[in-house]
Amino acid sequence: MKSAAVFGAIIIGVAILIIAFASMFTVEQTEQAVVLRFGEPVAGRGLVTTPGLHFKYPFIENVIYLDNRILVVEAPKQEVLASDNNRLEVDSFLRYRIIDPLKFYQTVGTPELAFNQLGFILNSAVRRVLGEATQTQIVRDNRADLMLKIRDQMNQEGGRLGITVVDVRIRHADLPRQISEQVFKRMQSERAREAAEYRAKGSQQKQTIEAQADREVVVLLGEARRQADQTRGEGEAERNRIFAEAYGKDSGFFAFYRSMQAYEAGLKGNGTRIVLSPNSDFFRFFGAPGGQNSAAPQAAPALAR
Repeated sequence: MKSAAVFGAIIIGVAILIIAFASMFTVEQTEQAVVLRFGEPVAGRGLVTTPGLHFKYPFIENVIYLDNRILVVEAPKQEVLASDNNRLEVDSFLRYRIIDPLKFYQTVGTPELAFNQLGFILNSAVRRVLGEATQTQIVRDNRADLMLKIRDQMNQEGGRLGITVVDVRIRHADLPRQISEQVFKRMQSERAREAAEYRAKGSQQKQTIEAQADREVVVLLGEARRQADQTRGEGEAERNRIFAEAYGKDSGFFAFYRSMQAYEAGLKGNGTRIVLSPNSDFFRFFGAPGGQNSAAPQAAPALAR
């Protein structure tokens, strides 16, 4: 009997512990809880937002935990037709927070079930808003305003789901692959045309500069030759004037000087042979210092230049 009483006490203690553990639940800082009784929220205490230890009726009530942090929904990539009939592949996502856990649970259920539904709603809002904008506005000019419009439309839909949309972002808005390749080829052709045009202009400028430089060279060389010929002519004229003046002052000395130059030029040791008569006028200064071996004095022949 004593052992049966001990065994019964143990069973009762275990049952009490099970009931105690079943009647307690803990809410973390990052969570909020919905207390359900037979699948329906408990009136008056169905929502628990305070972190810590809480109690419920065991076995007939259960607890659904919902995250109170900002959650992210990634929308599948979709093709959008802009208002200027350009097709774009858009990749977007949204961030939201559960503000009414009871409504969220009643309309959506869990965040896992809400993922697909919110992704579908986001795709619809993206198509509506971007369908009213041009490609340039979506890609460059008005992207931030378009994302705000999508967020506002998402908040209109999200109000009935118990959520608020914090932010909507368009991660990528690109042309489809085939169109991108065509655009890239067109850009390549355009750049090649511009490069050929620049090269043609450069070649034309090169030819113009070279022709101008050649013309200037010809002009400079012609001017230099003219000045050289003029200077040379002036020098020769001055030389002839000096020779004429010297001849007028002393014709004998001048004839002697010219003859000495003729001897120096004609009798150089370069293998040249000259056959002349000793009585030739060329050697008249060899016979007499005055060069008077002829009947009448003559001027020495001028040296050829």
